Amino acid sequence: MLILHTMLRVGNLQRSIDFYTKVLGMKLLRTNDNPEYKYTLAFVGYGTNPGHAELELTYNYGVDSYEQGTAYGHIALAVEDVHKACADVKLQGGNVTREAGPVKGGTTNIAFVQDPDGYKIELIERKPGHWPNEKL
Repeated sequence: MLILHTMLRVGNLQRSIDFYTKVLGMKLLRTNDNPEYKYTLAFVGYGTNPGHAELELTYNYGVDSYEQGTAYGHIALAVEDVHKACADVKLQGGNVTREAGPVKGGTTNIAFVQDPDGYKIELIERKPGHWPNEKL
């Protein structure tokens, strides 16, 4: 088994596409509008599945915000340099909610950013070749 995608409900599809593509550097992979059932999907990611997991952004017509609840945690992305990634996010107008630095009780450098709908994204510093067969 492998993870194909994770779905997030968003209040403004274009705003979310802009964040994930312009601020986090993902590509818009495909969209699917379904007027009969009043929703539009946009898939973003760094590559297509099954080789890469994708993020499915779901916009339900007329719904501009959601309560996230307490069960949701975050999405994690590997970056080569977490300090540079935070600076790049800020340059693009993104919101860094936890500056780069070591995780509490460890040595791995992490940071957190937040998308326009309030979803948290953890940036985890991983140097290329850190894990076998890993490509960043």
